[in-house]
Amino acid sequence: MEKIAFFDAKNYDRTWFDRLAPKAGLEIRYLETRLTPDTAVLARDCSAVCAFVNDDLGAETLPRLFECGVRAAALRCAGYNNVDLAAASSCGIRVFRVPAYSPASVAEHAMALLLTLTRRTHRAFTRTRERNFSLEGLVGTNLENKIIGVVGTGKVGIRFAGMARGFGARVLAYDPEPRWGAGIEYVRLDELIRRSDVISLHCPLTPSTYHLLSRPAFHQMRDGVVIVNTSRGALIDSEALLDNVKSGKVGAAGLDVYEEEADVFYEDVSSKVMRDDTLNLLLSQPNVLVTSHQAFLTQEALRAIAETTLENLRRFFAGEPVENELTERPTAAAVSR
Repeated sequence: MEKIAFFDAKNYDRTWFDRLAPKAGLEIRYLETRLTPDTAVLARDCSAVCAFVNDDLGAETLPRLFECGVRAAALRCAGYNNVDLAAASSCGIRVFRVPAYSPASVAEHAMALLLTLTRRTHRAFTRTRERNFSLEGLVGTNLENKIIGVVGTGKVGIRFAGMARGFGARVLAYDPEPRWGAGIEYVRLDELIRRSDVISLHCPLTPSTYHLLSRPAFHQMRDGVVIVNTSRGALIDSEALLDNVKSGKVGAAGLDVYEEEADVFYEDVSSKVMRDDTLNLLLSQPNVLVTSHQAFLTQEALRAIAETTLENLRRFFAGEPVENELTERPTAAAVSR
């Protein structure tokens, strides 16, 4: 059996990987630590690594993995902004991903964040647990007749747009490669930013989308705009977001991702001092809802992730073509998940 070093392993990861790995002829070595240049040595004698969104597959890590005998890196996610593909090619490590494990899971979570914020159910939950049944401060807004801007119309963005239309909202979309015929009204990005009551991000993180929502973009937005991000944290300038939340320009923000999340998300840091002042201040705002990069976390998605990841590796070790192999960096036209 080929051995796989499985980094950043959580209990919920193991259910389907444990069940399916033997059928693929693979043995998994679960490691709780994230993959970094310093922890790469833990993959010694393994033929491949399995990595997640906050693992480091950069130019320093990859050669160290190769020295340990690693010849493949299987991402159990869709995004790959944490991979230096040029370095992987240079040292002979092939990289695979899971391009579409469950678009519904991520889209539904984005909508859950939006509905929670617009109807203030998170605040109501806290109040009623303390036997406070007052409705003061809980006045919400409808999605019906609102303009919802969807940035990125890949599988997730398309699904989210459909949900928004189901609530009676008008959907505007931006994507460098529009899906004409999908019943979506495409506009320029600056127009979407100016006109939308809600902006939901469903695009990948690339050099061209880094801080897509920056101070100039926030300046163009409608007063009271709602921001939702279930894609990658660095699509938003977090300090600019905080300033615009404090000023009231941003009426609410639902964040499943955060640009400096690597040392915080997926871990219990409740007994530690939080040194990230921006995240601390965002968490303190009543109109900001942060979840811990959990949009993917459904039973359906976890099974699909395991199935595709293991099939990618099985085909690699069998010398067969792997449809989900990565060979070049994404462009601005790429769509997420």
